[in-house]
Amino acid sequence: MRKLILKVTILILCFGCASSKQTGFDDYVFQNKKEKNTYINAYNQALNLWPVPYTEDTVDTPYGPAHVIISGPEDGKQMVLLHGMDASSTMWYPNIKALSEKHRVYAIDFLMEPGKSALTKNALTSEEIIIWYNSIFEHYHLKNFDLVAASRGGWIATLLAIQQNQNINKLVLLSPAQTFEYVDNLRQTSQALFLKLFPSKKKFERTLETFSSHPEKINSIYKKQFYLANKYAKTNTSMLQMKPFSDEELRSITIPVLVLIGDADVINSEESLEKADELLFRDKTEVIESAGHFLSIDQSEAVNKAITTFLE
Repeated sequence: MRKLILKVTILILCFGCASSKQTGFDDYVFQNKKEKNTYINAYNQALNLWPVPYTEDTVDTPYGPAHVIISGPEDGKQMVLLHGMDASSTMWYPNIKALSEKHRVYAIDFLMEPGKSALTKNALTSEEIIIWYNSIFEHYHLKNFDLVAASRGGWIATLLAIQQNQNINKLVLLSPAQTFEYVDNLRQTSQALFLKLFPSKKKFERTLETFSSHPEKINSIYKKQFYLANKYAKTNTSMLQMKPFSDEELRSITIPVLVLIGDADVINSEESLEKADELLFRDKTEVIESAGHFLSIDQSEAVNKAITTFLE
């Protein structure tokens, strides 16, 4: 029943987005050029929160340019970061200092969501998403790299990890969405979906309170960018592809995996951790206290310590 309700909700949202005015502006994510420019300006301001030196790079791929933020020592072990839905790579501002201390970090904007990557074709299938990421990994010659991913990014990271001949060394999943179980608290999380259809600052603040145990910790500059992503970006129909992985798929993951969720998480419950413990070959699970779904911001120090300890 939860699966049916979720699909119906998303379809309603997608219908609402499809009915918006056509302006002749050809962009998969944004409705018009003005809104896109406003969002990109907010993105650049949020990137100023990055507490370590970085470079921005663009990689040509079969489906459009990929935007990558690179930090950390050139001779460090390689790490890839995959952000949560509509959050973009700037979401890692509370974590990047700790993560890039010993790693060469590549934070990739997902091209079907707000960010600086740009999709030049129709919505990608799961198979095309795999091709897209692999084209980036090949560009940077990433082999035996660590992969850290949050929320929807966690689902994508798991999709990559179940592929044959993948080059992932260790996998860290921060409250991965729809990965082990369906969304735990659909009534509360549906707020985020309806925020897309009827965006307002009041609904946005309520959504933050649902997903974060400490919304006051979210920097106001980043909060502005995240709000504009929800306000301006079209609903992504590829969400319909996201469903929990089968027992067989999860058992096929033989690399070490760390799964973290918050004790007030509305996406995952301890049932998700129990399934991870049951099916993953080499896993470690942990509940972060006083944290919600946005655990990387709610309790950044505890999350950073858990990740770096696991990777070492």
